[in-house]
Amino acid sequence: MTSPSGATSPSDSPGPGPVPPRGTEPEARGTEPQARGTEPQESPLAEGMTALANMGWQIMLTMGLATIALGVVALVWPGATLRVAGVLFGIYLLVTGVFQLAGAFGTHVPRHLRVLHFITGAVAILLGLISFRGTLESILLLALWIGFSWLLRGTTETAAAASAPEMPARGWHVAFGVIGALAGVVMIIMPFATIATLTLVVGVMAIVLGLTEVIRAIRTRVEIGHLAAGTTTERRPLFHARPHPQH
Repeated sequence: MTSPSGATSPSDSPGPGPVPPRGTEPEARGTEPQARGTEPQESPLAEGMTALANMGWQIMLTMGLATIALGVVALVWPGATLRVAGVLFGIYLLVTGVFQLAGAFGTHVPRHLRVLHFITGAVAILLGLISFRGTLESILLLALWIGFSWLLRGTTETAAAASAPEMPARGWHVAFGVIGALAGVVMIIMPFATIATLTLVVGVMAIVLGLTEVIRAIRTRVEIGHLAAGTTTERRPLFHARPHPQH
């Protein structure tokens, strides 16, 4: 095509080869990143969740086996279990007493509570030192500690339920409070017999709880396997759904 002056325009001059239609080349270039993006890649979040799930069932299995072992030890060697419990209780009293004494001199404690912190800390340290004198002393202190805590908790729960008529399940709270208070009284009156019975009960409960944790860990592992299998089966048809642009 010639212009009125007789010169040809630059757009009409023939090139060295066939000129592609407009818009063809950008579309061809734009299809390449999409073709590369069709490859399935697991996100870092999914990998982290999978690792966390695997760690969770392994921890549950380990804790379950350890709890079963503790229950077996408590049933087979109740005397040794009581001695270990007495030593741990003495250590607990010493640590609690030290923290109570340190808290008595803290700036955040009011002045009228510093004397109470100091007395409770000193008594806890004294009882901890007494528990290290022998097995009988530590077991006796442990039984009395449990008995008085049950008595105090049962009395408090019963009084709270009796003074609040609008409390939900008020009858159950009263019943559990009375039972806890009676158990505390029995523990205080017969510390050695009740602490031995309590050791057997704790052993049986530990075995039951350990078996429950092991079963939960196995079921969790099976569920993780099912989810992983379902994920792989869903990705395969998506990977081959679209043909490559070059084909």
